[in-house]
Amino acid sequence: MPSIETLVTFISMSTFLCFLPGPDNILVLNQSVINGHKSGILITIGLCIGLVIHTSLASLGIAAIIQTNAVALEIIRLLGVFYLSYLAWEAFKAKPIHLADNNTFYDKKKLIKKGLLMNLSNPKVIIFFLAFLPQFTTDNAINISDSLQLLYLGLIFVVIAFIVFALISYLSGFLNKMISNKPAIQTALNKTTCLIFIVLAINLFLSQF
Repeated sequence: MPSIETLVTFISMSTFLCFLPGPDNILVLNQSVINGHKSGILITIGLCIGLVIHTSLASLGIAAIIQTNAVALEIIRLLGVFYLSYLAWEAFKAKPIHLADNNTFYDKKKLIKKGLLMNLSNPKVIIFFLAFLPQFTTDNAINISDSLQLLYLGLIFVVIAFIVFALISYLSGFLNKMISNKPAIQTALNKTTCLIFIVLAINLFLSQF
């Protein structure tokens, strides 16, 4: 298994990477600010379920097969572009929410599904796991396979991602009370989020794998 020094490095780098702006934490941030931290947590659960699936694929070697399959990667990439565009459209047409309406009901399954689809439709996550995790596997005296080490590291990454995204949800949720009854600010935030998702969709569309 990785040494303590390797694990500390891995945890530090993983935490830093989870805080970097990307589709996942932008979705969590927007959802939490507009609808409160509980909705952000539900999005986070969906995202982390997706990360568990990516971890499993990487440890089983399936992700490597997908990476070498140009057709499969292209399909995932186009799905990612479509989903980011869909989220941009959702943000564009979103209506301001009043505080009284905001705390009544959460469609838990829908929010978890939204996070899951966001994660699974991003081919960069597959490539990231294949490029990042193997750097921290080591030869060991007890002969633990690389697959189990990848699974172990991947699950640690999932825990870190959950903590970071939950923290983003909680801190962003404080802003919710400030803007819940201010339609103009909500509209500006939604339009800004729409623009961000459009840029991310264009970037993914132009990406070369």
